[in-house]
Amino acid sequence: MKAMILTAHNAPLALADIERPQAAPGQVLVRVHASAVNPLDTKIAAGKAAHAQMPLNAILGIDMAGVVEAVGEGVSAFQPGDQVFGMTGGVGGHQGSLAQYQAVDAALLAHKPRSIGMREAAALPLVFITAWEGLVDRARVSPGKKVLVHGGAGGVGHMAVQIARAFGAEVWATGAPASRDIIEGYGATFIDYSSETVDDYVASHTAGEGFDIVFDNVGGQTLDNSFRAARLYHGHVVSALGWGTHALAPLSFRAATYSGIFALLPLLSGKGRAAHGAILREAARLVDEGRLKPRLDPRRFTLAAANDAHTALLDGSARGKLVVDIE
Repeated sequence: MKAMILTAHNAPLALADIERPQAAPGQVLVRVHASAVNPLDTKIAAGKAAHAQMPLNAILGIDMAGVVEAVGEGVSAFQPGDQVFGMTGGVGGHQGSLAQYQAVDAALLAHKPRSIGMREAAALPLVFITAWEGLVDRARVSPGKKVLVHGGAGGVGHMAVQIARAFGAEVWATGAPASRDIIEGYGATFIDYSSETVDDYVASHTAGEGFDIVFDNVGGQTLDNSFRAARLYHGHVVSALGWGTHALAPLSFRAATYSGIFALLPLLSGKGRAAHGAILREAARLVDEGRLKPRLDPRRFTLAAANDAHTALLDGSARGKLVVDIE
């Protein structure tokens, strides 16, 4: 099969012919149709993601959608010809999706939503799983809750807005002025972080009480701001980017709580993988009910042009999730 190989850090991926993998017991062999590009892919390529490094020579690509080619011993949930999607590799030594075929743990997969194509399905797994784990598994989002999503037009952010809305929550989302239409298009109230302070928007939208749930997927100062935006006594902050040193006193003074999200853990540890398959079944349900829609950059990239997709992410020109078509 053909695959794009990372042979050295900070070097372009190289197209190569390598041996096609086989489905081991518990695995599914998938003919990959689409592979999404995530910021973590470019960090791994640069040798900067110590928590998710791939041994060289590496095949990157965390998310994929494709068609089942064969199933290994003990697999009963899938059969050849099934259309599937999942967050299946590209970290911790597991082959990624920038290849024509991928042998993956069946527990990580779900049947693709019927109402969208392969490209849209490939764009969902990592960002949806991250948003779901934060809002549903950690913060227990429910009808009437006031939810603040930082970076509401971003990959995880636009998923979080839609999930919170699907659960009946009231949603606000921060963003730059250029992202206002995107955020409001998903049904959230827009907050311009460049012109409104934390105290401003907490006062104007919650009468100073704070938000029930604050979802941070920006990190740094935004996480510190999240602690100050949480509701008194019952607020809950969740973050996928808890890097650095943060003072917890502002959160403690509000008697609020914090949860971290690390969506890669099942892939890296081998534990809890069935939960990811279950979460993706929820994603498929919401998509087919018309309550969830991924935002894709309209540009098309072939497998051989995967480096161009990485460049488009790094140079800031992406307008939605970048997806590589695996011809």
